[in-house]
Amino acid sequence: MNFVRTKLRLDKMNPGEVLEVWLDPGEPIEQVPDSLVMDGHIMELIEDRGGFFAIQVRRAAKSA
Repeated sequence: MNFVRTKLRLDKMNPGEVLEVWLDPGEPIEQVPDSLVMDGHIMELIEDRGGFFAIQVRRAAKSA
């Protein structure tokens, strides 16, 4: 669900805008960033904030 929610939000944004998403350790942080990159978006930051991870993803010029 994390990837789907993030993708839906990115689809509403303008190309080049940055979205920050908070993810739990484990499967979410292991899979969501890779899936977003595979979808054409740019991962700007992955930061461990103790208990959760913050990622910043730049919306692709054209969503796949």
